[in-house]
Amino acid sequence: MPPASTGASTLTVAASPQPSPVAAAAATADPAEPAEPDRLEPGRPGYRRMSFALFAAGVATFALLYSTQALLPAVSAAFGATAGQASWTVSAATGALALCVLPMSALSERFGRRQMMTASLTVAVLVGLLVPFAPSLGWLIALRAVQGAALAGLPASAMAYLAEEVRPKALVGAIGLFVAGNSIGGMSGRILTGWVAQLWGWRAALGAVGLLAVACAVVFHFMIPRARHFTPGSLNPQALAKTVGGHLADPLLRRLYAIGALFMTVFGAVYTVIGYRLVEEPFNLPQGVVGSIFLVYLVGTVSSAAAGKLVARLGRRGALYLAVSTTAAGLLLSLADQLAAVLLGLVLITAGFFAGHAVASSSVSRTATKGRAQASALYQSAYYLGSSAGGTLGAVAFHAGGWAGTVALGLLAVLGVVSVTLYGSRAARAERRRLVPMASVPN
Repeated sequence: MPPASTGASTLTVAASPQPSPVAAAAATADPAEPAEPDRLEPGRPGYRRMSFALFAAGVATFALLYSTQALLPAVSAAFGATAGQASWTVSAATGALALCVLPMSALSERFGRRQMMTASLTVAVLVGLLVPFAPSLGWLIALRAVQGAALAGLPASAMAYLAEEVRPKALVGAIGLFVAGNSIGGMSGRILTGWVAQLWGWRAALGAVGLLAVACAVVFHFMIPRARHFTPGSLNPQALAKTVGGHLADPLLRRLYAIGALFMTVFGAVYTVIGYRLVEEPFNLPQGVVGSIFLVYLVGTVSSAAAGKLVARLGRRGALYLAVSTTAAGLLLSLADQLAAVLLGLVLITAGFFAGHAVASSSVSRTATKGRAQASALYQSAYYLGSSAGGTLGAVAFHAGGWAGTVALGLLAVLGVVSVTLYGSRAARAERRRLVPMASVPN
């Protein structure tokens, strides 16, 4: 894959303090390189088990992390809270995850990816069984924050595990399957909570999500293969700071982090507020039907799993532009007051978001040849900060300007993705022009 496809050149990346990640990725993907029979890829032993295990982990992560999102109107009614106040039951979880993902990734460098994922999922599931009994909105927000912090050990460790255990040519597809698990978790959790809440109330709905997560955790524990390529590191704060500083100094990684945050700002805003819009005029949909709206997450499952083929055909930059265009079209279409148009808009927003996220996250894993857990952790931190900001700002925009205000916020974030990608492309071209004359000078 040409490095320009992500908006950065090989020469630009090579100038960073890290070893040239594009050159390293190209070397590992070279078909002339000797085969590594113990690395996972489709058709080889262990790949299917790994896929099922991380798919289950992805389902549990998103089902737990966004368990209150479809229930926000009911939570508002139960505690007499505004949309902005109730949105903190989502933003607290995603914000805590964003803050804790980097230190959790450091622990995974010392104790192992598999161990960290198992511990994080176990604690998050146990907290999930307590969440339905929260006596007040404050307690609910606090428990959700603890749950988000516990989940922080899973996403970055999963990305690092895949980068270490899967052959480079199969990495985008493997990460796409993990992201697909996220989309299934987000969808099933919201549909489950919507119908259970309509029948037995929002507390029973949160309990049902907790039981779903228990089942996923059991599947993960028994299916995940042991790591073969993990080398334990030390818990050295100076080394961690140096690694993080190196990643932040890499212009390509910085752009990927910004893209992940901006995409998630759109997604967080839309799906935090959509329930409020659909239960009000002119739709007046019941809670169960609103929860079923999240069936559109199936589109995200398809688009994220197909990200590898999309990149192979269009390049990474082309895939990002297609994801951005699809998301923007969905936002504009959702402004209509016809339910069919709103649903189609949500389909386009979901497809664009998950495709863009799969491309950006897999690019991070390919770019970082050292400290992969920290590189993925920084991406996840930016990604979930975008979710937290999008959820809160989307609710504020909805309160101030209705659905049009939320759409305006989303379009600003989409414009940010375009600006970041265009800047990277221009920087890559400028670097090539600067160095071509130097290459033509005889020795």
